[in-house]
Amino acid sequence: MSVLPVPSAEGGRYRLPIITAAIELTARSGWSAVTMARLAELAGVSRQTVYNEIGSKPALAEAMVAHELSRFLAVVGAAFDRYPDDLVAAIREAVRAVLELADDNVLLRAIASATHGTGTEFLPLLTTRAGTLLTEAKAVLTERVRGYAPPLTGERLTAVIDVVIRTVLSHVMQPSDTPARTADALAWLAARLLDAGA
Repeated sequence: MSVLPVPSAEGGRYRLPIITAAIELTARSGWSAVTMARLAELAGVSRQTVYNEIGSKPALAEAMVAHELSRFLAVVGAAFDRYPDDLVAAIREAVRAVLELADDNVLLRAIASATHGTGTEFLPLLTTRAGTLLTEAKAVLTERVRGYAPPLTGERLTAVIDVVIRTVLSHVMQPSDTPARTADALAWLAARLLDAGA
């Protein structure tokens, strides 16, 4: 029995093209269509290279979700960088940017399709990482928000951040309005909650 090599945490130069191919293939044909052989063909590398860069299919799922999360956290960080002195404006911009990115995100569309009955093989990718995704998003947002010295601290600040993140995730999966109007509404809510704590 052969033992698959353990991929490095960073990966090599083929890691990103393999992950990108996996995201596109999942969106086009479903998670069950993703095989290491097919990824090798799409990325133009050997199957051994796919195993070296990624490892197993569960590790690939983790890598795909981590890749997409990093994209979302990058737009959040950029929004806060644009409004270093205005927390409510930073929240508004971050929510809008996340929802606009989500609107055109092929992996999220595949997840949403799975949750609405068009295929269930992709659901484990969503459910097994949900807690970790929330934890990572909360940690990043909490660090950014604390830089503004908000009037709320401790558990109350944590509660506001939790509400904002969970509401944004709800709108990511099932939007009820435009990204701009949703961002305005959440910024208004955040402002009221922060004012109440002052």
